[in-house]
Amino acid sequence: MGEFEVHRVRFFGLVPAGVRCLACQPRGARLALARTDGAVEIYNFAANYFQEKIIPGNEARSVEALCWAAGDRLFGAGLGGEIAEYDLSRLCVAHSVDGGGGPIWSMAANSSGTQLAIGCEDGSIKLFQVVPGGIQFERNMDRRTGRILCLSWHPSDTHIAAGSIDALRVFNVSSGQTVQRIMVNYHVHKVKRECIVWSIAFLSSGTVVTSDSFGRVQFWDWERGTLQESHTVSTSAVLSLSVSEKEDSIIVGTSTGATYQFQLLPVKTGSLEKRWVRTKPFQYHTHDVRAVAHSSTALISGGLDAQLVIRPLMEKMQKKGYDAALRKFTFPHRRLVSCARKARLLLFQFSQHLELWRLGSTDETGKDGEVLPLCRMPEHLVQLKSKGPEHIYCSCVSPCGSWVAYSTASRFHLYRVLYKGDSVSVKKVPKVPKLLLPAYQLQFSADSGRLFIASARGSVHVLQLLEPGGCKHLHMFRPPSGCPDAVYLLAVSADGHWLAAVGGDWAIHTYNLKCFKHHCTVPTYNCAVTALAIHPVTNNLVIAYSDQQLFEFSIPEKQYTAWSRMVQNSGLHKAWLERDSPITHITFNPKNPSHILLHDIYMFCVLDKSLPLPDNSALLMNQSTLKQLPETARQRQLHAFKICKKFQPLLFADLLDENCLVMVERPIMDFKTQLPLPIQQKKFGT
Repeated sequence: MGEFEVHRVRFFGLVPAGVRCLACQPRGARLALARTDGAVEIYNFAANYFQEKIIPGNEARSVEALCWAAGDRLFGAGLGGEIAEYDLSRLCVAHSVDGGGGPIWSMAANSSGTQLAIGCEDGSIKLFQVVPGGIQFERNMDRRTGRILCLSWHPSDTHIAAGSIDALRVFNVSSGQTVQRIMVNYHVHKVKRECIVWSIAFLSSGTVVTSDSFGRVQFWDWERGTLQESHTVSTSAVLSLSVSEKEDSIIVGTSTGATYQFQLLPVKTGSLEKRWVRTKPFQYHTHDVRAVAHSSTALISGGLDAQLVIRPLMEKMQKKGYDAALRKFTFPHRRLVSCARKARLLLFQFSQHLELWRLGSTDETGKDGEVLPLCRMPEHLVQLKSKGPEHIYCSCVSPCGSWVAYSTASRFHLYRVLYKGDSVSVKKVPKVPKLLLPAYQLQFSADSGRLFIASARGSVHVLQLLEPGGCKHLHMFRPPSGCPDAVYLLAVSADGHWLAAVGGDWAIHTYNLKCFKHHCTVPTYNCAVTALAIHPVTNNLVIAYSDQQLFEFSIPEKQYTAWSRMVQNSGLHKAWLERDSPITHITFNPKNPSHILLHDIYMFCVLDKSLPLPDNSALLMNQSTLKQLPETARQRQLHAFKICKKFQPLLFADLLDENCLVMVERPIMDFKTQLPLPIQQKKFGT
């Protein structure tokens, strides 16, 4: 693997926002997730649960509810009182409509996706018609006192069940009248506090399922208004509930971080009578589980601890293996850190500001694994605050450290960083060219002379940076076949000759920067691209996909390399392909052209193309484990993959020079200490 001096950075103070709500696409392969900061994320089940789209948040926009309608149209609503439709191609809010009832607490679409119902602060339920290009107000349902915290359509679309404080109501959709009112506290004696119905589901059998602040999951016969079953699953609130498509399984989430599964099972073998049975408890979260979803093959939960947990249903799996693995996602599947190699600076991206840091240094040398004392501490140089409520989409610092750029939904900013002795100042570049905003990815050229800006509809803008602090627009690239989606990944060659861009359709286009023409398109591969980079010597494009496959494409020759074809013929190691975290960054070591450096959240890997690939019988060992083996055993384990798992969670890794690496970690417990205290649970023996 070789020895590197490693700058181990742990001062990136990122605190991921908690998960507020989830929505599975009906009969689709996508999951929509909204966070407490208003950001919306789209995960693709078919692409190994890759986070393929992110719509950054906005301080003026909260998202309390998400739902899919009319196939692949996504709507969100929140305490601002507006219903927003998201443009999943341009990754922004396409348009919004005022709900007319104050803050919106809940929203649901009917089974055909043609109508939306919203539950409002003023106690009203309002129906909207989903039409091409937006939604139209249709009518109000019978209004009652008390905010509507949750609602659910009957699968036949004839009735809506709504939960509020101390009561649930059933409405007839055609007449708009209340046809049933059930007091959820009727069966509780000496109640001294109100009962909040946090979540509700309307089953085709006519059963209404509720979860409430008393820690109960209850099953009601809505026509008779009677309680069928009641299960107390927690001493605190049950906050969320979701039912499977076949209505034979339910997942609920609690304020203690626990999730439970209920299954509809026969009372005894061979019996036609069935009852709901709590079958499986899970404790994957430390804080409130505010959102759950039930896909056809998995139980999905999201908590205020920022974790998204996907637990496959083993009974739905054909065989044990990769698809049956538990997945936990806390950090985004994209980079929030950029590096100025020559200046040894790091730029950290937060939701509404940027931080520029200078790395520390040491004069000491030592043995492998030894921690060296610093002669110069890391230094916080600059903080750039974004004005307005919009969150930052992307940011980048130039290799020389003299330029910083970032973009929000409506603004693009370019700054010149000036260094005079120990003082640092920032000057905003005036009269930046007007671009099709937002920018989705920013990349400086190796010589810091150009800035490449990924934009909507597959386009990439090229800016020429001018001394002492200006810029001009050189060119705009567009794919020849057109592309409705935004570009989300860029890679530039070290010699400034080539540019590679990946759009939302997963097509990779390469452009010639000398003549400003489209060069070629990489052969289509039916999976999302998670990272790519161009080799500084060979101009080969190395591509990592969400299914963990690696390809190498020769840009000058417009074909896959011999090594890439060998990899596809031989196949990668099973343990490599079964990793659940995508590769987020690729770089190279100029001293060893055969080395490819890449990392995901859990490991850093040096891939040596000069060594043979391991077969499935070989152990894909951690480097620290290999060092403990005798020399003869180490030689037998010699293969192309050199893996280090010492640095976790690894948000960024890059090569500063031939012998120096920088690793940016964000330990989970570091940011969990900044979250509100979870509900304390009594543990046996304490």
